[in-house]
Amino acid sequence: MNKKNDENQLRYLRLLARNFPNIATASTEIINLEAILNLPKGTEHFLADLHGEYEAFQHVLRNASGTVKRKVSEIFNETLGIKEQKDLCTLIYYPELKLELIKKDEFTDEDELNNWYFITINRLVKVCRNVSSKYTRSKVTKALPEDFSYIIQELLHESTSDPNKQAYVDVIVRTIISTHRADAFIIAMCNLIHQLTIDRLHILGDVYDRGPSPDKIMDILCNYHNFDIQWGNHDILWMGAAAGNDCCIANVIRNSLRYGNHEVLEDGYGINLLPLATFAMDVYANDDCTVFFPKGYTDNDPDLRRQVLLTAQMHKAITIIQFKLEAQTIMRRPDFDMNDRLLLDKIDFERKVIVLNGKDYELKDADFPTILPSAPFQLSQDEEALVKKLHQSFVESEKLRKHIGCLFRNGCIFSVVNGNLLFHASIPMNANGTLKNVKIQGKPYKGKQLLNRVGTLIREAYFGADTPEQTAFALDYIWYLWCGKDSPAFDKDKMATFERYLVIDKTTHKETKGHYYELRNDPEVCDRILDEFGVQGTNRHIINGHVPVKTIKGENPIKAGGKMMVIDGGFSKAYQPETGIAGYTLVYHSRGFQLVQHEPFTSIAKAVQEGIDIKSTIQLVEMTDHRMMVKDTDMGSELMQQIEDLKKLLVAYRDGLIKERAWRPFTNKV
Repeated sequence: MNKKNDENQLRYLRLLARNFPNIATASTEIINLEAILNLPKGTEHFLADLHGEYEAFQHVLRNASGTVKRKVSEIFNETLGIKEQKDLCTLIYYPELKLELIKKDEFTDEDELNNWYFITINRLVKVCRNVSSKYTRSKVTKALPEDFSYIIQELLHESTSDPNKQAYVDVIVRTIISTHRADAFIIAMCNLIHQLTIDRLHILGDVYDRGPSPDKIMDILCNYHNFDIQWGNHDILWMGAAAGNDCCIANVIRNSLRYGNHEVLEDGYGINLLPLATFAMDVYANDDCTVFFPKGYTDNDPDLRRQVLLTAQMHKAITIIQFKLEAQTIMRRPDFDMNDRLLLDKIDFERKVIVLNGKDYELKDADFPTILPSAPFQLSQDEEALVKKLHQSFVESEKLRKHIGCLFRNGCIFSVVNGNLLFHASIPMNANGTLKNVKIQGKPYKGKQLLNRVGTLIREAYFGADTPEQTAFALDYIWYLWCGKDSPAFDKDKMATFERYLVIDKTTHKETKGHYYELRNDPEVCDRILDEFGVQGTNRHIINGHVPVKTIKGENPIKAGGKMMVIDGGFSKAYQPETGIAGYTLVYHSRGFQLVQHEPFTSIAKAVQEGIDIKSTIQLVEMTDHRMMVKDTDMGSELMQQIEDLKKLLVAYRDGLIKERAWRPFTNKV
């Protein structure tokens, strides 16, 4: 050892020796790690812009973007027909629901059912054995459900081709059935198949808004075995709302009402919208609020119109409150450079127009009784009281805190994983392809430094900073990330919410994207970004979402000669007419990248009752010239470093620098 470093090195090796107290244990661990390095890499799945589409998301996870169906076909192609394969796949996807249906409709006596149990359990064991083959026995064991851990291990590792073991395996299965544990065992096996089929899940932002059930998606993610998320602007908006930013709260409520999904607030998160409803019915009692009817509503059904009128009134009320709150933030933070978003003072209420850049634009609606022409950005007393109640409801929501906590524990604004740079939307750039300097509190940031600073501010907004002033700034900045022109989560010249709602002339609705969105087609620009973030390797990529890929118009999600992959394919039903499909999954397995393109999902009920799966097509993106092993991954680099450290520990033992001792579980007791 180098004398200068040997004291620190020896101190570290003594700590390592607590877990590996002698040559035997250290050598065994080296052997184990070397073996792991030569297993195939686990399969990673990348999804983006889920936007509350819980049923489609859940199905894509359960069928592993078509992987389960392919595995079943490979295993049983010569022994099972198409219908039997389909039934087995449906059982794997939805074991509880399919078991209930099967027992209700398909068997007349117990013997038939028990025979079906026996056959099905053996088939599930074959599927599970296949999907677990790329993992160590230790990793599979850790994934096993506690109730059936020993039994599943025996079934997975005992070969029925051995005559001496056939009877042993049969007795295990028949005993599971005779003890009335077959249903629970089948459910456990199916859940294990789900877990082993997807080794790691990457969500590239925007769980929230538009769709009906982002809370249910978060319930899945909070209990998922291995996932990470790169926060999108919609996620950041909800994080800001949970942190208590009133602009974010107003935007969250407005988005939910706009898409008719306010149940997610009331039922999903326990947000009390009754004060908003009471306020809206009072202020807009004689207003038909036509402009603010939810998306997708058609004015053909008088009964439905009466039902959604209150939603429209609430929608209008919170929208006006949002405009006022945002204006106050813009005036408080001139460094945000958003004065062009101060619009309420430019309304001519008598002529029902807004004056923009000296030009009159006709408004769809100019009936705003709470806006005072003399003080257009000031909340009325009733609005102030309402904002306080909504604020309290958001910050006190226990379930929202749980879900936002999950986003913080498992997320960040960007990640570098296995040679791939992941972020939701953009890296602010200049027109010439160089990284743009973005000033935050007077200091310029760009590229990786910018995203690191942004990530810190998001955390300071929620958890607090060193000073009240810095916390207040972070809380305002988290709203800026939702709609600010230099926000890497947004990166457009404006968010034209006011214009889209109220201005008839659609030329005012245009939102001009930042330079990144056109420059990302250039391989040299992509290389410049990858270099900035220190991404290594010959096959390195940028993967993001945010902007829907218009597949229906021939747009390709693979850009810049394969260096860029944009995987927002329209999970959100609101975007499917624009994209022509219903989302992408990017799959990265040991052979390379595949892009799975999904058709719209019907429903879980149809999937269970009729075996209707999501129709998916696979596009080969990039195949490697050799099979990737664990040693080729980030985890492999960590394991190789651990091996080197363990080898140094062996030298220390053999040289007598550290004394061997008998192994015992480490405790902090001296």
